[in-house]
Amino acid sequence: MEDAQTLVVEYLPVVIFLGLAIAISLLFLVASSLLAPRKPDPEKLSAYECGFNAFDDARMKFDVRFYLVSILFIIFDLEVAFLFPWVFQVAEGNLPAFWSMMGFLGVLTIGFVYEWRRGALEWQ
Repeated sequence: MEDAQTLVVEYLPVVIFLGLAIAISLLFLVASSLLAPRKPDPEKLSAYECGFNAFDDARMKFDVRFYLVSILFIIFDLEVAFLFPWVFQVAEGNLPAFWSMMGFLGVLTIGFVYEWRRGALEWQ
């Protein structure tokens, strides 16, 4: 019996925090739905994701530049993900980690310059 009381007392701040977070979230949702201005028009209500109307033919031509931009984003997003643990290794004085990342960044830079010179980043 005493263990159950201790458990409740220890987790009471967590329960209070969750309750307060849920209450504030609901308050903001209700307030925004009541107070937000509503001026719908067809342009605002249309779905825009890839630069063309979503309700056209599924077999229409799709510009390859969308793929190039997404691939570039993924490459440089992964680069940033690799940089976080690398910083901690370099801060500890790990010289092989530094030079291996310099090689990785060099290969990425060469690829980026190649794409740039080939015109892959041109939208026109």
